[in-house]
Amino acid sequence: MTGRDGGADIGPIGNSPVVILVRPQLADNIGAVARAMANGGLFHLRLVAPRDGWPQERAWRNASGADRILDRLSVHPTVADATADLHRVFATCPRPRHIVKPVLTARGAAAELREICARDLRAGLLFGPERAGLDNDDMAAADALVRYPLNPAFMSLNLAQAVMVMAYEWWTAEDETLPRTLMTNETRVATKAEVDNFLGHLVAELDACGFLANRPKRPGMVRNIRHFFQRGEATEQELRTLHGIVTELVHGRRSLGRDEEAGG
Repeated sequence: MTGRDGGADIGPIGNSPVVILVRPQLADNIGAVARAMANGGLFHLRLVAPRDGWPQERAWRNASGADRILDRLSVHPTVADATADLHRVFATCPRPRHIVKPVLTARGAAAELREICARDLRAGLLFGPERAGLDNDDMAAADALVRYPLNPAFMSLNLAQAVMVMAYEWWTAEDETLPRTLMTNETRVATKAEVDNFLGHLVAELDACGFLANRPKRPGMVRNIRHFFQRGEATEQELRTLHGIVTELVHGRRSLGRDEEAGG
């Protein structure tokens, strides 16, 4: 193995699947695969009969700091040798034909891999060469096939993209990030009392300037204003800004004598 300086301080995270590239053709793609693996918390990489041999300097240049994955990968002559110590093997396959095996989506495969690895079993993911993909003999070593549900009119992925899909699904299978959050930075979401306080300020000034002078329509207009401000997650800072806007509008009107003009 050829070590490199300056890579990210990444390492194995628990018991994770082994990524096995079967007869990869380009060093650039091997490096991009390492980068995708690091994104998804995968670490163990094996190469089966790489076309141009190993190591290849271009792989490190394309790994964007995922050097340790490349430093510690292993090279194997056959798929059987690369999978010999594994308990379960899944193979990615865009168009499985004449094969009787379970076929999983990437998400389904990630869920099963999580369950397998949680039992301290070793699992592997087979990815075929860039142009032809896995052949029938390669897939014979797999317990199940993985097929990505993509646009049927265009399902073409490069090798790193294919690995990235599985790495993403592996990571998110146990990730607890909320599907939606509000970035408030140094402020916070305003309470209902703070929103009501601002709305009271706003409505009072709208009454004072005559905007709500139509008495039959006033209740509906006030409701519409309240709905507008209550339907989102206004922050405390935003309410302070709006208070300031309303106050300055009032002061500006008074300083220009518009109150007196309206009254006269």
